[in-house]
Amino acid sequence: MVRAGLSRAHVCTAALELADEVGIDHVTMTALARRLGVAVPSLYEHVRGMPDLLDAVGALATDELATLLGEALQGRAGRPALMAYGTAYRGWVVAHPGRYAATVRPLNDADGAAAQARIVSGCAALLRGYGLEEDRAVDAVRFVYSTMHGFTHLETDGGFHHARRLDASWTLVLEAIDRALSTWPVP
Repeated sequence: MVRAGLSRAHVCTAALELADEVGIDHVTMTALARRLGVAVPSLYEHVRGMPDLLDAVGALATDELATLLGEALQGRAGRPALMAYGTAYRGWVVAHPGRYAATVRPLNDADGAAAQARIVSGCAALLRGYGLEEDRAVDAVRFVYSTMHGFTHLETDGGFHHARRLDASWTLVLEAIDRALSTWPVP
C-alpha cells in the first residue's frame, strides 16, 4: 500500500535534502525511510532500489544545476558570463554539497544524460564568448570544469587550511580562467 502523499518526486526530493545533510554516500533506503516516516518497503513503490534512486537524484540535481548555470549566462558573454557562471556554480556547490556529489556520479538514465548535455552546452556557450568553438572548445570545457570542480570539491571537503578568505581565492581563480580562455592556444 502506497502512503498517501508519498510519490517518486517526494522520495527523490527527500533524498536530495538528505544528501545535502549527510553526503550522497550516506543516503540509504533505511535513512530515507526514517526521514519520511515510512517503512523501507514503502519506498520500493516509488524507486526500484538504490541504483534507481541515485540515478533519479543525480538527474534532478544535474537538472537543477544546469538550469541555474543557464540562467547565469543569459544576456552575458566573455568575462561577465564567466564571472556569473562561476559565482552561480560555486554558490550552488557550497549550498548543496550532497546534490553536487550526485551530479558527478555516472548517470544511467535519459534524464541525467539530458541534464548533463545542458551543462556541457552551457559551458560551450560560455566559451563561444571567447571565440572558442568545435575542437578548441573541448579542451577548454575540460579546463574550466576541472578547475571549478577541483576548487569546489576541496572547499566542500574542508581541503583548504589557510586563513585567506576563499572568496578572494575564487575571484582570482575566475580571473585566471578568464586570462587563459582569452589567450587559448590555437592547435
